[in-house]
Amino acid sequence: MATTGEVLGLRIRTGKYYAKGFGIIPRAIVWGFLGMTIYYAFKIFGAGTPVFLTGLGFELNMELTSSQVITAFIISTGMNLIYAPVMMTLHKLTDMHILANGGTIRGLFNKFEAGKHIVSMDWQTQWDFVFKKTIPFFWIPAHTITFMLPGEWRVLFAAILGIMLGVLLAVAAKFKK
Repeated sequence: MATTGEVLGLRIRTGKYYAKGFGIIPRAIVWGFLGMTIYYAFKIFGAGTPVFLTGLGFELNMELTSSQVITAFIISTGMNLIYAPVMMTLHKLTDMHILANGGTIRGLFNKFEAGKHIVSMDWQTQWDFVFKKTIPFFWIPAHTITFMLPGEWRVLFAAILGIMLGVLLAVAAKFKK
């Protein structure tokens, strides 16, 4: 579903659903890997944060109460401050790798030149927009809702959020010009 968000974003930016070298299949493969890390991040932070809060003396009630909202917010904040910047940076580096290798499946498996991509990455945008705006104003609130959902719905909801973010980023890019 996150690849769908990227394709919709491409459509909004360029007017086309496909662009040579964009690499829809390689992006889907990368999102498959990232999706597994997101699944386990949800498990780790979803289980670990309540244990941490209980250790600090908080009494948690997982019914839809202010306690659940606060707990979901703390889980979301922890995950988005610790895990998300690493995942987002890795995602950007893999996008750069896909584009540098012509968007082909074979190119995806070429040597991953992380150092080269890290040096050429637009860190100003990564910091000022991706980290400073999308994390606090989109991902933390959105994942607060995510962690209020039953566990079996969380990854699906996050995938839908990925589509929404792809569209929002494309719209923002159009207005930035």
